[in-house]
Amino acid sequence: MAQATISHFRHLIRTLQFFVSTHAAEELEDDNLTILDLENIILTGQITTRQRDAQTRELKYVIEGITLSGESAQAVVKISFTGKLIVITTYLC
Repeated sequence: MAQATISHFRHLIRTLQFFVSTHAAEELEDDNLTILDLENIILTGQITTRQRDAQTRELKYVIEGITLSGESAQAVVKISFTGKLIVITTYLC
């Protein structure tokens, strides 16, 4: 698969082709963030880091953006084998 880009991630968000992991949903709740905040992080953000998972060898991407209230936050995402965006975790910076 070609290297993922922020524009591809944004397309997947805009077309609702994404899945939020249980861990990411819990982190959103812990930080009092909503799914709209998560979407905004990706829609306004940039890829800051690419990481390769030691066990699965899959690429993960750290995206830094802003929430709807203007707070800096990050989301860690990857592309599933079906082509959907998987949100692994998210947190305020």
